[in-house]
Amino acid sequence: MEVRSTAIPGCRELQPVVRGDARGRFIKVFHRDDFITHGMSGDFAEAYYSVSERGVVRGLHFMLPPQDQDKLVYCTSGTVLDAVVDLRRGSPAFGKFETFDLSAERANMVYIPKGCAHGFCVTSAQATMAYHVTTVYSAEHDAGILWNSAGIPWPTDAPLLSPRDREFPTLDAFDSPFVFEG
Repeated sequence: MEVRSTAIPGCRELQPVVRGDARGRFIKVFHRDDFITHGMSGDFAEAYYSVSERGVVRGLHFMLPPQDQDKLVYCTSGTVLDAVVDLRRGSPAFGKFETFDLSAERANMVYIPKGCAHGFCVTSAQATMAYHVTTVYSAEHDAGILWNSAGIPWPTDAPLLSPRDREFPTLDAFDSPFVFEG
């Protein structure tokens, strides 16, 4: 697996080995020892996926302490513009974002550390996104910031959003409980 660091400390883009033959492709998305060697958590508590149509923006989501979580995300069908925003006070990237073009074809993934918001915009007709997280979902700790408040160059001006995602506070109004431990 190729691991690329990003401008956000602890956030990494991963490129697994893709094996293909006449039957199709085989991709290993997780190997505990590889993750630990590269300073990433190897202890996922839940996994799930979402299916969305072109122009859907999901996010920008995160879990508040003590349920804050590391995430591994990847696209199993279609393409998305994926975004991560650093919300950790004291981080050299505090308030900054990084974007990634994730696709089933490339099989690339993003590892997102605790204290970062995550979201994506579907750029294909439909996309399926898979998530692995290090804590179990807790409704009372589920939070987010407004999708268009971090300066991310989303590929749509009129996204399809959930009612909840429309009501999140802006990045500037969010009083972050996260602290950079780097």
